[in-house]
Parts: sequence; structure tokens; C-alpha cells
Amino acid sequence: MSSLPLRSTVDKSYTWNAESVFATPEAWSAEVDSILASLPEIKKFEGTLKDAATLLSAFETIEGLMARMNRAYVYAGFSFSVDTTDQKAAAMNGKAQGLYGQVMAAAAFLNPEVLAIGQKKLKQWMKDEPRLAVYGQFFDNLFRKHEHVRSGEVEEILGMLADPFSGAGEASSLLRNADMKIPSIKDKDGNEVELSESVIFNLMAKDDRAARRESWENYHATLYSYKNTLAAALSTSIKQNVFLSRVRKHTNALEMMLYEHNIPVEVFHNLLATFRKHLPTWHRYFEIRRKALGLETLEPYDMWAPLIPTHPKVPFHQAIEWIAEGLLPMGKDYVGILRDGALEERWVDVYPNKGKRSGAFSWGAPGTHPFIMMSYTDEVFSVSTLAHELGHSMHSYLTWQNQPFVYSDYSLFAAEVASNFHQAMVRAHLLKTHTDRDFQIAVIEEAMANFYRYFFIMPTLARFELETHTRVENGQPLTADSLINLMADLFTEGYGGKVDVRREHVGMTWSRFGHLFSDYYVYAYATGIAGANALARRVLSGEPNAVEDYLGFLKAGCSDYPLNALKRAGVDLTSPQPVDAAFEVMADYVTRLESLLA
Repeated sequence: MSSLPLRSTVDKSYTWNAESVFATPEAWSAEVDSILASLPEIKKFEGTLKDAATLLSAFETIEGLMARMNRAYVYAGFSFSVDTTDQKAAAMNGKAQGLYGQVMAAAAFLNPEVLAIGQKKLKQWMKDEPRLAVYGQFFDNLFRKHEHVRSGEVEEILGMLADPFSGAGEASSLLRNADMKIPSIKDKDGNEVELSESVIFNLMAKDDRAARRESWENYHATLYSYKNTLAAALSTSIKQNVFLSRVRKHTNALEMMLYEHNIPVEVFHNLLATFRKHLPTWHRYFEIRRKALGLETLEPYDMWAPLIPTHPKVPFHQAIEWIAEGLLPMGKDYVGILRDGALEERWVDVYPNKGKRSGAFSWGAPGTHPFIMMSYTDEVFSVSTLAHELGHSMHSYLTWQNQPFVYSDYSLFAAEVASNFHQAMVRAHLLKTHTDRDFQIAVIEEAMANFYRYFFIMPTLARFELETHTRVENGQPLTADSLINLMADLFTEGYGGKVDVRREHVGMTWSRFGHLFSDYYVYAYATGIAGANALARRVLSGEPNAVEDYLGFLKAGCSDYPLNALKRAGVDLTSPQPVDAAFEVMADYVTRLESLLA
């Protein structure tokens, strides 16, 4: 029987470097207790911000405690993510979420009191105390959002909501990753295969169509059997978002989420309009794929099916070398940091195991490595996923190296540019250096799978997200069946009759994406891939200062608004033009694929 290994049996060299954060869980627990005991050090500043020196001291104290809290949160959250069946890790994760809420609540007085000081006085204080000058962008952004910042008491309550409001997403994730059991299947050789999300999507890239169909149907039928629970979790999350938008006096949740990073709502709507305009390119690709596979009807589980008999096997260490080679235009220093992080410092938790969350992500905080969780499978697809997550990690690394704590984060909008930039660079390198026909097809298959996820599924989910939020904002209910029907309708339109739509399966697509619990996040994948291809084109064509401009974007963190930072790097995402250009890149892949297959 093909089954996933227990976490305890995984080779430590392929696991994240947990001990670099805390030597033991006991050391973590002691730090959490110390942080909780230090909360009065924050609260003592409440009502005392009467001069520049006190304000600076308050910032330093709060940031110091938040940095410790973030480090503790990463340790607990990552420990739980790599094994959701570990009850000790689950308890740590729960305690970390509570810690986060308590720290945020304790510091909630800061923004309302800074607003009460006023911009004129703050400008004088920054002259009187030069160390306050670093907070200039923070102050400007805070006053930009002035009308949406509530009283200290209300802000404290909103901070306390961080923990309980995470429950809906956590419940959905635990159901899918820990509790939900998907019936196993037998492959074409008669081997029984234990199914998890990572295993299923590995099977999707195999030539065993019966295994693809059965695993896909078992997976979605299992999701469908929990449709009411999963719908209740997502509906609760959407209602929470709408509630917060009203508390903060925004027109709607979309405006609230984009306003946070000074992004006009037109960016979102432009993306959806441009996506719909280019649907014929997708329809052309679906038809090419159907013919290449020799199928009468293309099914959703055929989207990743191999178009060549044998795909190259790429061990983890080879993947790192290819990624490093593809990123050499960024400079030896950049590549050296990446290679050492992946191979020596154990940034990456590499292989699948029982209880490991599905998907992949990069996560860390100042004072930790920018860790990566994934389930590497020795395929070109996994090479691309690894490159993607290393893009996030290098973004984090360079931000933490170059920005103070106040600017040490960056928006999801900016994040997806960095990740997709890596994929575009590595893809270009592999197509240039490997001229073998089948290898070229394999790389383009990966590229199209990536575009399918980010330039088809994600915009479709964004349309779904907009409609579901609008319904809640208009007082309409969300039920499992209404979510399924909406999702099925959107995919039916997107597929344009080129792909079969089994409504109860395709309609459950929303339940597979934990991204929907990060409100209005999915659209950023599409804008991100557009920005990434534009910036990669600048670097690969040797435009003057392209590398320096891009590195400047990575180092900026949130010291400026993301659209401004990206404009300085060389791409304007307020315009639909980069999205149109990315569709041109995709159309070229489709043409090249058609030619290679011919």
C-alpha cells in the first residue's frame, strides 16, 4: 500500500529548522509565559503619549514585544502545519493564537492616541527626536486611514477578535487536512493508494486516467459530503469580513481590504474584466489539450495530465540548482543566499507526511528564517512550486535585512509578484537551456498549469468572492447549495463548453482553497503573475537598472504603498496593460505548445 510516512520518520535534513527558533517546545512555552507577563509594559503607555520621548519609547516597547510574539507564533503555527495530527502542536497553535489576540488588544490604544496627537505636532516631534523620523510613512498611512480608525476601546475589542475570528478558517482547514478521510484507490498496477490533497494532485500529473478520475471523484465527493459544514465555515468568515467593514465605516468589504494598502477598487475590477476578455485564449488551450490527450471530452482532472510519455524526474537538490541558475541574472549574492537557505539553513520542509497541510507557503518573522512548507514530489511542477515559495522567502529575507520592524511586512498584493517572478525567471532559463522537445513540453505544461491556477482559477474565485460578499452585504443568505451553484456557473462560463462540468464536484472548488479565508486575497495571484512577468521581462532583456529596481522593490517591505514600490520597479498595476501583456505571454506558450505537439 502506498501511504504517507509518519512525521516522526521523516529525515530531519528535509525538515524545517525548528530548533533555530526555539531549542525545545518547553523553551517556547517559557517565552510565551514571559510575553504574557510583559503585557503591562505596553499598557503602561496608554494615556501617556504627551511628548516625543514617550512616544518613541512606546513604539520601541510595543515593537519589541510584537517581534517576540511573532517569533513564537511562527514556531507554533509551523509545528502544527507540518503535522495537524500532533495534539501537542495543536495546543501550541491554539495558545499562540490567543497570545496574538492579547498582544494586539494590549497595543490597540496606540493608533487612536497617535491620531489624537495630530500631524502638525508629530512633525515637530520628529524634528525634536530624529529617531521618530523613521515612522514618517507609518504616520502618513495612519492619517490616511483616519476616518476608519475607531476609539481606543473599540480598537482594543477589534484586536481581541483576532483569535476567535480565526476559528472559521481553522475549522475548515482541520476538517480537510486532519479529520476528513478520502477513500483510497487502486492505480493501474493494482496498488492501493492512500489519498490526501497532496497525493491527489500528484496523481493529476500522471498518465493513469482511471486513477485521476477516481481520486478526483473520491476527493470531491468527500468534500461534497461535508458541504454544509464547509459552507458554514466560509459563510461565517464572509460575515465576519462584512461586520469588520461596517465597524470601520467602509462601503463594503472589498473597499476595506484594498484600502488597507491604498489600492483602488478599479484594480480589482479591471482584472476581472481583462480576464473575461481573454477567455477565448483559455478555450483555445483547452481544445489543444483535449486533442493532444486524444479525448472526446476534457474533464477537470485532465488539466494536469501529461502530454508526453515520460516527465523528467527532478530530485530536490537538482531543483535548487536549476532555480539558482535561473536566478543568476539577479546576482551571485542573491543566489548564494537562496542556495544556502534551502540547503544549509533548512528553510524548507520538503516532503509530504501524514497530517501535513495541503499546499505550500512561506512564513517567518524577523528573527527567524523565512521558512517554506511544501510537499515536494520530484516533478517539474514541484520545481515551480519551490521556486514560487523561494520568491516569497527571498522577499521576506531582503525586507527584514533592510527595514525596521515597523516596515518588516508587505502586502499580499506585493507578495505574489515576488513569487511569480521566480517562476518566470526559472521557466525562461529551462526553456533556453533544455532544447529537447519533450522537456520543452514538460516546462510549458508546468507553465500552463501555473497560469491555470493563477490566471484562471484565482480570477474565477475572485468573481465568486465578490458575489458572495455582495449577497451578504445585501442581506441574502449563503447556503451550501447556493455556493455550489454559483461556483459551477462561473466555471461553466470560464470553460466555455470546452470542459465537462459535473456541477456538484466543480461547484465544491471553493472548499479547497483556504485562501478564501484571507479576504480578497485570490485576485492578487493574477495581478502578481502579471507584474512578475513584466519585471522578469525587464531583467531578462537587460534593461538598464532592471535588477537594481527589482531588488529595491524586494527591500522596500511596507515602507511605501505596494503600487508605488512596483512603479519604481518598472510596472504599473493600476493599468490593465500588464494583465493584457501576461495573457500575451500565456498565448505564446499555447502557440509554442501547439507547434511542439504537431
